[in-house]
Amino acid sequence: MAAQTDRVYVLPGDEIPVSLIPSHPKRALKLGPGLRHVPPGELIPAVAGQLVTDHKKNSIWVENNGGRYVPAVGDLVICTVQRSGPDYYYVTITDYTSNAILPHLAFEMATKKTRPQLAHDALVYARVCLANRHMDPELECVSPTTGKADGLGPLLGGMLYDISPGMARRLLMRKSVEEGKVAVLDELGSAGLAFETAVGRNGKLWVNSDSVKTVLLVGRAVQDTDENNLSIDQQKKLVRKLVKEMS
Repeated sequence: MAAQTDRVYVLPGDEIPVSLIPSHPKRALKLGPGLRHVPPGELIPAVAGQLVTDHKKNSIWVENNGGRYVPAVGDLVICTVQRSGPDYYYVTITDYTSNAILPHLAFEMATKKTRPQLAHDALVYARVCLANRHMDPELECVSPTTGKADGLGPLLGGMLYDISPGMARRLLMRKSVEEGKVAVLDELGSAGLAFETAVGRNGKLWVNSDSVKTVLLVGRAVQDTDENNLSIDQQKKLVRKLVKEMS
């Protein structure tokens, strides 16, 4: 186990001190990716990476930019349609894995007549609603409680970028700047660029804008931040540089 400033890095099999494990009087401890529970109360890293804790949510996990994404219930993903069957779309979440299924009626206000007609290679923003090691994952594009899309559904236009699963997780945090240390998208918006994004926990970033230059700039900025592990100050400098080059 190694510490770098306020960050703690672990290797598989390291012992995690009790002082680093969050505790909450009312909430059960939530284990995220990269950790294994050894009864009665020992936590052991299964992968190398940064040990991250969220004391408000009483959760702990290992941030690891490598490896293959494993679907989990509740994850937001960007999938690609492969083909359509009688009742489902068969979609890919990650390369070289079996298809996930997306029911035709798993869209807001969808009926057999009004459901979206999705072609091969169409992109869809969806939520994982069933994940089992013995079954193909199942996705949905509606909230199970309200029946509303809540931003999910087909993604039209734009461009799809690959990012690390770790960067995707950081972008999807409610406070991505404070907790995830990712300010690049906020800085791009503050610079006057108009764009929209969708982030998939499976390591996908979709960017759309009326300007092709903006789409390319946003994608490049996020990928550079991810690949070079830029700090917030470095992200701000990168944005200023890219915007200056574009103007």
